[in-house]
Amino acid sequence: MSYTAKHLGEAIQILEQIDHGAIERMAQALADVRSRGGRLFFLGVGGSAGNCGHAVNDFRKLAGFEAYAPTDNVSELTARTNDEGWDTVFIAWLKGSRLNAKDGIVVFSVGGGSLEKNISPNLVRALQFAKETDATITGVVGRDGGYTATVADACVIVPTVNPETVTPHSEAFQAVVWHLLVSHPLLKANPTKWESQRS
Repeated sequence: MSYTAKHLGEAIQILEQIDHGAIERMAQALADVRSRGGRLFFLGVGGSAGNCGHAVNDFRKLAGFEAYAPTDNVSELTARTNDEGWDTVFIAWLKGSRLNAKDGIVVFSVGGGSLEKNISPNLVRALQFAKETDATITGVVGRDGGYTATVADACVIVPTVNPETVTPHSEAFQAVVWHLLVSHPLLKANPTKWESQRS
């Protein structure tokens, strides 16, 4: 079997195993944020940070949210990292944005964060603050979901079908899930360009 066949076969297994109910709960939680006039803050590091920037575009343009990702502001992110430390970059950003109970957090992460393992501690600190403010917490994460899964109001865990490919599948399925969400009847507010064209 070629590597391509193996990798795509794993993706098929993930599609067959992913929790549809968790996605529906996330859609409803996000719809509730929008209906009360809340903002969305997307948090992620590495490849997941890149996904956050893309998702912000889609949720703003297609689903009508006011949405932001701290990692899109490189100047502030690097200033805070340099001056205050990596662990607190997201919580400081959320405090400066006056996160409140109307707002929502969306975490994209492979591991979901863990203070004990020192994995994405900045996500954990941000989520601890989000819990204090009663903001809605959602996420699309891999492995066992880490800290995100333990505190989220709705969390989609990308099933692990091969421990050797957790990262590529987790980050790929973040995109699958968020594109599903902005197309979901509960959330879609504006048409996509090509689907609105009639040839």
